[in-house]
Amino acid sequence: MYDEMIHSLRMAVLVDNLPGDGLEAEWGLSIYLEADGRCILLDTGASDMFAENAARMGISLQNAEAGVLSHAHYDHADGMARFFKENDHAMFYLQETCRETCYGENDDGSDKYIGIRPGILETYQDRIAYVSGNAQILPGIWLIRHKKKDYQKIALENRLFIRGKNGKEPDDFSHEQSLVLRTEKGLVILDSCSHTGVQNIVEEVREAMGEQKVFAYIGGMHLYRLSDMDIRKLAAYLQKESIDCIYTGHCSSEHGFAVLQEQLGDRVIQFRSGLTANLLQE
Repeated sequence: MYDEMIHSLRMAVLVDNLPGDGLEAEWGLSIYLEADGRCILLDTGASDMFAENAARMGISLQNAEAGVLSHAHYDHADGMARFFKENDHAMFYLQETCRETCYGENDDGSDKYIGIRPGILETYQDRIAYVSGNAQILPGIWLIRHKKKDYQKIALENRLFIRGKNGKEPDDFSHEQSLVLRTEKGLVILDSCSHTGVQNIVEEVREAMGEQKVFAYIGGMHLYRLSDMDIRKLAAYLQKESIDCIYTGHCSSEHGFAVLQEQLGDRVIQFRSGLTANLLQE
């Protein structure tokens, strides 16, 4: 069932924390992909800004065949309503556990809501497709759920929680998913914040896809809460695994990127609004 392969893959970062030439920035992430001519939107940033930047870049969101929400946080989900106005047909794929339940914690211990804008999931329920676990959404294009380990320690360290029937609990990250493309060069993994850790995500994807070679890792890596020593350990892992192509930004932070680049050099490239790349070009 994994036989389909992507032969051409172009990426455009519609919005990131850093501005591009004539393009605005916000704390958020949205990436537009064209895979063998089929277009997918991964996340919508924190506002309408992704759509405004797309228009400036000459990208029509109406061409997207599918939308994917990486996880249930506002800085990836709050442009969804704008997407549905710009695109009248594409379904938006969420994990079945994705709800308006995500909270962070302030320094004083008080809660702050960081989830999907309340009411969006109900208002646009006809445009939302909930998937259970791993799912193929287009030929060669998969959604892989985070499920392998007990991530409670990671949730507590990052002050990430959910509120449900049992009250406030550490986030189990079951609402999070990676977008994975199978190519002739290896797997391309897109994970917008990598909350559960890059190494854990790579292992989960390899196990799910039955393939070891990862060609590219693309997404935020949540480095802004990590020590320089931990970031260097991550860089060593990426180097050891011979992952050819690494694009990161958003929650990686400029400092986190700089530490990664010390170890990885030109292999790692920083996101900014308007960044484009032909990922499978020879």
